[in-house]
Amino acid sequence: MDSNLYTVFEGSISGNPMVSLDKAILATYEREGKRFELYVDPDAAYSYLEGQKKDLKNILVAEEIYEDAKKGERAKAADVQKMFGTTDIMAVLEYILKHGEVQLTTEQRRKKLEEKRKQILAILLRESMDPRTNTPHTPTRLENAFEEARITVDPFKDAREQLPDVIKKLRPLIPLKFEKVRIAVKIPAAFAHRAYGTLKGWGMKQEEWAKNGDLICVVEIFGGEQGDFYDKLNKMTAGQVETRVVGTGP
Repeated sequence: MDSNLYTVFEGSISGNPMVSLDKAILATYEREGKRFELYVDPDAAYSYLEGQKKDLKNILVAEEIYEDAKKGERAKAADVQKMFGTTDIMAVLEYILKHGEVQLTTEQRRKKLEEKRKQILAILLRESMDPRTNTPHTPTRLENAFEEARITVDPFKDAREQLPDVIKKLRPLIPLKFEKVRIAVKIPAAFAHRAYGTLKGWGMKQEEWAKNGDLICVVEIFGGEQGDFYDKLNKMTAGQVETRVVGTGP
């Protein structure tokens, strides 16, 4: 039996339980015309990339670095040393996981794409407004625009880094304005102390206590947060809160 396949069946790497090649995925790094591939466990690699798993144990399936894993062609030791500064396979694994590409199973890719899409939508809902009404867009309106614009997201790229491209594609279909809103708030004395911590959490910029115990303050929030903000204040004060928009800004 070929030695590189022997490790797959024996599970000899750091006590890794047997994982068959048909369930393994490829972690790949390519640079300067050279390609390096590793067989990795999909669940363990995914957990590591998500930050749920902190160590490299049980990620490798085969203790071999390939230049073409599907053909069984191993990478030359000299090429590995030149590219990574070491031939230690665990060091190479760590580098490829951080800087290379990791193949996902169909289910993992679907899940990761959906998570990233939700993150981007959450940012838009929180921070954008409809400039025609100065009110937040509804989730349904943004989701429909997403579908109509046929926006695709990168499952590995940070959600905020993808925003400029997403916004560019959405703007022909839905007006978007990004700015913060400053809201003056007056809380009756009976609810003031209970509401104080919540208002601090939202971003209180100024505060003043009236002689009768009322709390008067200015809170700065993203335009898209107004609905949630007013709902929380009304629930905390039984509807006895007074609010007024006193300014907007970037």
